[in-house]
Amino acid sequence: MKLGEWTFQAFHDGRFKLDGGAMFGVVPKVYWEKEHPADAYNRIDLDLRCLLADSGDRRVLVDTGMGDRWTEKQLGIFVIERRPRQLIAELAEAGITRESVTDVVLTHLHFDHAGGVFRQGEHGLEPVFPNARHWVQKRHWGWAHDPSERDRASFRREDFAALESAGLLKLVDGVSEIMPGVRVTPVNGHTPGQQVVEFHTGGGVLAYVGDLIPYLSQLHVPWVMGFDIHPLLTVTEKKQFLTRAVEDDYILVFEHDTRFEAATVRFEGGRFRPGDVFTLAAGRPATGDAS
Repeated sequence: MKLGEWTFQAFHDGRFKLDGGAMFGVVPKVYWEKEHPADAYNRIDLDLRCLLADSGDRRVLVDTGMGDRWTEKQLGIFVIERRPRQLIAELAEAGITRESVTDVVLTHLHFDHAGGVFRQGEHGLEPVFPNARHWVQKRHWGWAHDPSERDRASFRREDFAALESAGLLKLVDGVSEIMPGVRVTPVNGHTPGQQVVEFHTGGGVLAYVGDLIPYLSQLHVPWVMGFDIHPLLTVTEKKQFLTRAVEDDYILVFEHDTRFEAATVRFEGGRFRPGDVFTLAAGRPATGDAS
């Protein structure tokens, strides 16, 4: 998809599963399972969709997936389905080397969003994108170093010192334009200092919404995750963001949806609903009913 001076492509680091009840909080299963069928253990599929944005001058990757450093036990628990170094392989197949990525913007540091920042090298951890600045909200960086007991397992804390010592870390404090046309906005309901990444182009706005809206089905404001630290804050933040998205005709990219990559938003019948649904590769409305 091309918007203004930016070209956008989706790349994947595989899929995994999490408990459906945890992904939808207090929403009864009878509602969410219509769109997200669960397995015998009540687990549903999540995509690991990363976004590559290329302006010619900058090559920006948003989130890095889970990476390779998982035990057999963890592979079974999360039902991780990916080929070795999948994200790097997909980029290479498109002619994009990991060394050519200039910036990695991390929505937050949970393992399914930042697990691919490092890989195991001969002499220890080595950065997957060695020439890229890695952008993280300052508030989230602090939280990730001292998380609550409730979300401690979501972080791979051994990566943090490695990122800092590699000299690749760039901390952002609040709403910021980190490069021309690229704005990050913190949202704090899911985890303190998560950031939505917005590309303001000459042809419109594309926003990668991370775990603020993991699935297209979660455009419905009350459908928030049980994982959220402050779910009522997520409700408020989602409503505010989606109001802006409708007014300014944003295209939203969904990180975990296995069926829908991106969509515009409309407000109809008292709730937010999908408008045009897009595939990032072609930039055309996709077939199928997303209403």
